[in-house]
Amino acid sequence: MKHLAYLNKFFYKYRWRLIPGILFVIISNIFGVLPAQVVRIAFNLVTENIGLFQLFEGFSRQSVISGIFGSSLFLFGVLVLVLSLLRGIFLFFMRQTIILMSRHIEFDQKNEIYAHYQALSLAFYRRHNTGDLMNRVTEDVSRVRMYLGPGIMYAINMITLFIMAIGIMLTVNVRLTLFSLMPMPILAFSIFYVNNIINHRSEQIQERLSALSSFVQENFSGIRIIKAYVREAFVRQNFAKESEDYKTHSMELVRVQALFYPMMLLLIGLSSVITIYIGGIEVMKGNITAGNIAEFIVYLSQLTFPVIALGWVSSLTQRAAASQKRINEFLNEQPEIASPANTAAQTINGTIEFKNVSFTYPDTGITALKNVSFTANPGELVAIIGRTGSGKTTIANLIMRMYDISGGEILVDSKHLSSLNLESYRSQIGFVPQEVFLFSDTIANNIAFSADTLDMPSVEQAARDAAVYNNIVEFEKGFETLIGERGITLSGGQKQRVSIARGIFKQPQVLIFDDCLSAVDTKTEEEILSNLGGIMQDKTSIIIAHRISTIKNADKILVLDQGEILEQGTHNELMEAQGAYFDLYEKQLLEEQETP
Repeated sequence: MKHLAYLNKFFYKYRWRLIPGILFVIISNIFGVLPAQVVRIAFNLVTENIGLFQLFEGFSRQSVISGIFGSSLFLFGVLVLVLSLLRGIFLFFMRQTIILMSRHIEFDQKNEIYAHYQALSLAFYRRHNTGDLMNRVTEDVSRVRMYLGPGIMYAINMITLFIMAIGIMLTVNVRLTLFSLMPMPILAFSIFYVNNIINHRSEQIQERLSALSSFVQENFSGIRIIKAYVREAFVRQNFAKESEDYKTHSMELVRVQALFYPMMLLLIGLSSVITIYIGGIEVMKGNITAGNIAEFIVYLSQLTFPVIALGWVSSLTQRAAASQKRINEFLNEQPEIASPANTAAQTINGTIEFKNVSFTYPDTGITALKNVSFTANPGELVAIIGRTGSGKTTIANLIMRMYDISGGEILVDSKHLSSLNLESYRSQIGFVPQEVFLFSDTIANNIAFSADTLDMPSVEQAARDAAVYNNIVEFEKGFETLIGERGITLSGGQKQRVSIARGIFKQPQVLIFDDCLSAVDTKTEEEILSNLGGIMQDKTSIIIAHRISTIKNADKILVLDQGEILEQGTHNELMEAQGAYFDLYEKQLLEEQETP
């Protein structure tokens, strides 16, 4: 229960739902045990006076006695119905307080986890897969809610009903109570044991269903590749295997459930048989009345569901504790990147200086940068070029402070990057990543992602600057066109340009292009770079690229290799030096000449 102790703050927050809920449980159980006593009185009335009724057989008074019996039994029947109705009303109130409390806590916990996810650093997302993150905020929270709502509600109901019913039963006859309750522990243990098996197999089925869903989703996403390689038959065979696996696990669960319910009914029936047998002996001894047997059977029928719920609640609590432990693991993780305390937001000019910066990825131990030094001033276009894996994207991530450096220092306007208010700083940076990600939303909302309100003139201007406006207006719905999952509606070049428009729309003080022009033709590339020159006057621009044609007009070019700067300067200076940049230029020029 130590992991579930985390939930105590929510119990305190919603105490004015929990406390009335407990009171409603107690009151509902009072009205639950009273009908058994009404049944006892009615039963005794009939058994004690049946002889009197038979005595007046053939006399007119028999009809009078029959009428009195009928009226009395009718009154008792109405009383049982009224008590049941009152119990039902308080059961409704019980659910309206405790179950609603669990829903409120579920809402709060999901928001707390999601907000914590947002605060965690990029390294956290490199260590954990998306499916695991999703499960903890959905499946795990749902399991915890089942403990908070039905689990607590049925546990309180079980405890109060046991105390009331068994207390009354013991005052009537101890021997009959012990014998009648004898099958109950066996029933509770059996339900607990079988329920664990059912839960385990249910989880296996859920895993197989998730695998089947992932298989189908992946193949639907890659349907063009499947058709192009004529692999439909192969995919169908694999789908059949996945389906067969799912069916096998489902059948195993059905077999357990088929045994579970008959066993439960057998034990309940055995309890009633024992009650009638032992009760009959006690009646013959004169220790109890026949009405007490009827009373005990009513109590046993009321106790049956709480006993069944005992195993279920135990299982719910175990599962909730395991899920809360998984949730706590993430909630206890602290962001590796955070703003200094009490740091005010401030506007930056955009002077970025790297001083002997080194960086090693904490998870993999790969050294991405070694003693990198350069300066990017406002109004300058700084280009970074190099082979794959040379550390270009790492520089972009460090500028945005997605990671903290391992050595050296990064200064922004002569201030240490780590001393700046992180949210304010990042809000002034426009970033266009190498791997384009577009949301399943309209094109306009994707471009205006950085704003709270949709400013269509600004959206259209950003689209023009990114050379994608003409493509967008050709769509039937224009800027209101819905982009499919991960931008599947658009071509590669269109996705890149919409992503560029998103970065330009922000009107940042620092704009970073991380090799985001690879799917754009040379003419469109020149148009975008020309527009960029006008937009980013007196602002800092950093372009990461593979093609020299993209960066040859840059104010400063950095040539990276294996995390080190080999050369830096203008295009002409680097060509005159005839070093690594010159070799790269010659190779690309040769490739262009060989391409028909």
